[in-house]
Amino acid sequence: MIILVVAKAPVPGHAKTRLCPPATLRQAAAIAAAALLDTLDAVRATPGVTPVLAYAGRLADAERSDEIRSALAGWHVVPQRGATFADRLAHAHADAAAHAPGQPVLQIGMDTPQVRPTTLAASLDRLQAADAVLGPATDGGWWALGLRDPLHASALRPVPMSTSQTGRLTRSALAAGGLDIVDAPTLSDVDTWDDALAVASATPGGRFATTMAELSAGVAR
Repeated sequence: MIILVVAKAPVPGHAKTRLCPPATLRQAAAIAAAALLDTLDAVRATPGVTPVLAYAGRLADAERSDEIRSALAGWHVVPQRGATFADRLAHAHADAAAHAPGQPVLQIGMDTPQVRPTTLAASLDRLQAADAVLGPATDGGWWALGLRDPLHASALRPVPMSTSQTGRLTRSALAAGGLDIVDAPTLSDVDTWDDALAVASATPGGRFATTMAELSAGVAR
């Protein structure tokens, strides 16, 4: 089974800019890097999976680039391709499928650093009995999409991403293709400063929570 992480390289000015203000562009990129590293850790700790990263941007320019490079040892890493985010998601599923043919794909992002290996493993288990798994996000989007046949991700192409209706419209698009859909747990995305504080408070101990604790004291609101 494949876990596909779709992420932006945490480069200042290009990642987590909705945290600014109160964070600076570099602080926002540092938070994004911590979120990505915690996400990579959770995937690596999930037993029996093939990890794939589809990335946008220059990893060499990212905050904590050396740590990210080390964390990606053994991963299949591909650049994102496509004109829109929905297009890039569909291509990323296809690229993951080409790397490990015949395997289901569970796709996540870097916005849920609180995700745990047990949650990922349980979501993959649900693909044994369904065509698709959708993990709703509290903002109306989704944080996880599992597909037993990853080529069904082509259904995402007409769906507007990053809106409060994305989850509903994604579900409708998958159902219109005849897919049987089950839910993964609902999680909160880290989009705003308040989101980041809440997730860090709920999941202490990781890089994300540590980074937020270090930065919060110096951030003026």
